Amino acid sequence: MTRKTIVIAVREYQAAIRTKTFIVSLILMPVFMGGSIGVQVLLRDKVDTTDKRIALVDCTGRLAGAILADAERRNNTDIFQGEGAERKQTQPRFVFESVAPPADLSPEALQALTLELSDRVRKRELFAFAIIPADAISRAASAATPVTTPSAGVAYHSNSPTYDDARRWLTGVLTKHTHEARLSDANVDTKLVMNALSPLRVDNLGLVSREVTGEIKAAEKTNELATFFIPFGLLMLMFMVVMISAQPLLQSVLEEKMQRIAEVLVACASPFELMMGKLLGTAGVSLTIVCVYLLGGLFAMERLGVAGLFPKHLIGWFILYQCLAVLMFGSMFSAVGAAVNDLKEAQNLVTPLMLVVVVPLFIWFNVVKEPNASFSVIASFFPFATPMLMIVRMAVPPGVPTWQPVVGALGVMMTTVACVFAAGRVFRIGILMQGKAPKLRELIGWMLHG
Repeated sequence: MTRKTIVIAVREYQAAIRTKTFIVSLILMPVFMGGSIGVQVLLRDKVDTTDKRIALVDCTGRLAGAILADAERRNNTDIFQGEGAERKQTQPRFVFESVAPPADLSPEALQALTLELSDRVRKRELFAFAIIPADAISRAASAATPVTTPSAGVAYHSNSPTYDDARRWLTGVLTKHTHEARLSDANVDTKLVMNALSPLRVDNLGLVSREVTGEIKAAEKTNELATFFIPFGLLMLMFMVVMISAQPLLQSVLEEKMQRIAEVLVACASPFELMMGKLLGTAGVSLTIVCVYLLGGLFAMERLGVAGLFPKHLIGWFILYQCLAVLMFGSMFSAVGAAVNDLKEAQNLVTPLMLVVVVPLFIWFNVVKEPNASFSVIASFFPFATPMLMIVRMAVPPGVPTWQPVVGALGVMMTTVACVFAAGRVFRIGILMQGKAPKLRELIGWMLHG
């Protein structure tokens, strides 16, 4: 590494961290990463608590009373939070109106009633209405007379298809009371059956281990949120840092080329020294960002008393993979910036590159679910996906064999060296070229033959 490369790297690093954009990105990145969750928490109580008036047409004649009673109980207790003066309504009331069904229950009569209620919904006299079919209780399957054709379900009509709370609540209540009615008709003790069918809790526990003293340590309950969000957080941190630090190299190199600054720089240092200086400076910027967020995250977890959930042994691996990813993708973005003459031409070349960068985001969930499955192992050894997916696999207990991250790091190192070497050739030829942008075949020729 020459002195000129170091000087360029230091200059690029200082120019990046002293800008307002860098400070703003440090503040905005956690907003982008956890913004949706934070907004949901802040807006948790900002809901429309206006009463939802729902008409109920019970053609069985047996369910409406129980449903109205459950709705009244919900409206008095379930939709409030807090006690006393701090009691606050957080959900709307479901106000049910019982509507008598037609006397003959003919399709024509039911259709006319449906049209009438639909008009009331349009006039906003009702929020929705539901029609329970006459055979909702009687068509229960039995061993003697199995049902071969399903009956029509409960028809729930509304003009707000995206609001599903009322329909889901009504589904649960209807299911409960329909089951009770069917059991009652069969002269079966309802409470006995409900107790027999009550779900059994299955706790998610780790493995039992033996202490150094010889005592057997009981298994601890698995923190499912931690095993999901920590790998996801590390993945998103690495992705965001790559995008914030490596991608701007394209625009930086392209601007220097368009403004003829590159001609002055190349007169002072070789193209490869210039590119390596930019890459090392960018790696330093990414390392600064990572350190800020890792230390900030650890401090926040320590204050919350959950620092033990973070796998601290991954910090070194994360920094290594992060630096390699920035050098690898940064060299590609630099080569694209040197090869083109304007942003429009750059878009054509950068699109396939961006697809390579975002591949881990498409498959990370499958990797978290089964980190040691064949698909996850093979995907984590794909060099362009290794930095993100290997960290995800290592963050999920019980981790991975030591040889896998070592081999993965060696693969990424070799790929990074190859990318930097190929990008250096493209950079050397393209940085001073003007006119028509090279085609993909020409770029490959530059990489192979210089």
